[in-house]
Amino acid sequence: MKKIIILAVIFGFATAISARAADVKDNWKTLCAKCHGEDGKGQTKMGQRLGAKDFTDAKVQADLKDDAATKAIKEGLKNDDGKTLMKPFDALSDDEIKALVAYVRGLKS
Repeated sequence: MKKIIILAVIFGFATAISARAADVKDNWKTLCAKCHGEDGKGQTKMGQRLGAKDFTDAKVQADLKDDAATKAIKEGLKNDDGKTLMKPFDALSDDEIKALVAYVRGLKS
């Protein structure tokens, strides 16, 4: 009986991790890829127009701090003139935002 419970817990944990990975990919695709591209290079029309950074670049990754990325996702980004560069995604949970930041980190070449 203990083996069944242990296997059930392991299976449940693996399913939760798998679902979370699917969720972050879906969030990236629906919320971020229009500007940042599916690959994170920022080479979409919108990304080029807004100056989206290439998240596959090691220097960009080194300069990007997790707290700044989290803040940008939560609050959005504006340029010096106050023009919106990225809208806030304040409907995302803290866990979803952390997952997106981790996903961006995974784009590094």
